[in-house]
Amino acid sequence: MTPAELSATVLSAIRASVDAGELVLPADVLASLEVTVERPKNREHGDYATNVALRLAKPAGLAPRDVAALLAIRLGQTAGIKSAEMAGPGFLNITFDAAVQGELARTVVQAGTAYGHTDTFAGTRINLEFISANPTGPIHIGGVRWAAVGDSLARILRASGAEVVSEYYINDAGTQIDKFAASLHAAAHGRPVPEDGYVGEYIGEIAAQILQLNPGVLTLPEDEQLSVFRTTGLRLMTDQIRQSTEDFGTHFDVWFSEQSLHDSGAVAQAMDRLREQGHVFDQDGAVWLRTTDFGDDRDRVLVRSNGETTYFASDAAYFLNKRDRGFSPAIYLLGADHHGYVGRLKAIVACAGSDPNKDIEVLIGQFVKMLKDGEEVRMSKRAGNIITIDDVVDWIGVDAARYALVRQSTDSNITLDIDLLTKQATDNPVYYIQYAHARMCSVKAKAAQLGIDKGAPEDFDPSLLTHVKENELLGKLGEFPRVIAKAGELREAHQVARYLEDLAGDFHRFYAECQILPKGDLELPIGLTRARMWLAEATQTVLANGLSLLGVSAPERM
Repeated sequence: MTPAELSATVLSAIRASVDAGELVLPADVLASLEVTVERPKNREHGDYATNVALRLAKPAGLAPRDVAALLAIRLGQTAGIKSAEMAGPGFLNITFDAAVQGELARTVVQAGTAYGHTDTFAGTRINLEFISANPTGPIHIGGVRWAAVGDSLARILRASGAEVVSEYYINDAGTQIDKFAASLHAAAHGRPVPEDGYVGEYIGEIAAQILQLNPGVLTLPEDEQLSVFRTTGLRLMTDQIRQSTEDFGTHFDVWFSEQSLHDSGAVAQAMDRLREQGHVFDQDGAVWLRTTDFGDDRDRVLVRSNGETTYFASDAAYFLNKRDRGFSPAIYLLGADHHGYVGRLKAIVACAGSDPNKDIEVLIGQFVKMLKDGEEVRMSKRAGNIITIDDVVDWIGVDAARYALVRQSTDSNITLDIDLLTKQATDNPVYYIQYAHARMCSVKAKAAQLGIDKGAPEDFDPSLLTHVKENELLGKLGEFPRVIAKAGELREAHQVARYLEDLAGDFHRFYAECQILPKGDLELPIGLTRARMWLAEATQTVLANGLSLLGVSAPERM
């Protein structure tokens, strides 16, 4: 029985008590009631506990212990529940029959890759935008964090039933692109890049590619040369970014060009729509959006007095585009240096007539640094003074990088220790989890050598799984669907990572205390061997499913 099934069972007991006149509850309380069950820290208190009696006491006009006593009787008569006992001021401690608890192993194995998936967010269309760095250089270490976290969040939300479009906003308009083109142009001529331009070996590499693709470009008038370097350079750099993210296991459904908003007239149309709603005004020759009406610290310029459109106008048009595509919420994942954008984006949403507390979410990711031999690594030879996504992959690999970047809350600064993350030892968290998966694969391979298999579903006897470590492992497996749903609700991919570490620990302890296969003179009843093989395979399934949500592989050998 999963936690969700137990919650439904408790709710049914409450409804039955109401129908029998034992409990009197207002209709609205009963209609909106959600039952929460938790694994108690002290396993002597049962398999699960709930505080629902404490919550119902006031509307029922009874003492909490009286409510708990009524529910304990009904739950104790429910098939599959060994006991339901009142505790403390009104808690209910529930213990399953071994067969009911063990049945979860069969449920997990038969569900396979679908186990853990729910319909929690069914009907929700989410636009998840992340990285979105200027295409003026490789993705740096901050963007690498969002490449891991953003892609994992997309997977988690989809597993929870949401329709998710992952999106990269290509900032291919504005002065930074002009500086990028000028840097490429200078490199092609063998001149130093402009003082405020871009440096690094990649500039020379892209410039050389442009010359190869356009052999006569340097004979053109200078403005035409710059146009070629701008257009071709952007395409080549964007292609590199796209390839790097794909190599990192991060896929984007949409690559959205900022320049396309200008070319299509969407920016002008957005300003017209906002003006119609009364939020645009003209002053000192410029066009402004009155964002102070919605909590911004100052009004924002849409068009400068020289006629130049600002990035803020593009942001407004981009949000309206997302809204027109039917997304709610639009989730933005931004770096630590973008705190000031939060209020501005919410003000845009409010000016557009949407709900800034519902239709947009902004997550801020803190800084990342890398250590090698105890010293901070600060530079990349190819990209100059930044560490790139390709550097991270070269140093520690995709699996270790993705896992290490996801396992901490995005609210926290993190440090990646290259030496630790490339070490095959249990203090390396990704190795610890992958080793648990590989260990189970090894058990299956050894069983095959011995001519043993787990048998057909009807050969599985869940009542044999009575050891305390089996119980703990089954309880952890049952939590997986709820962990995914909670991670999606809170936008916290690290909750899946920490769950996997706990699950791996439970498996390693089970493996140490519960013999799975015959060994030497130590024989086991075939029924117990098969039951434990089902439990091991269920754990293998959940580990693989969880690692997949984080974009990390589940190797069969280590």
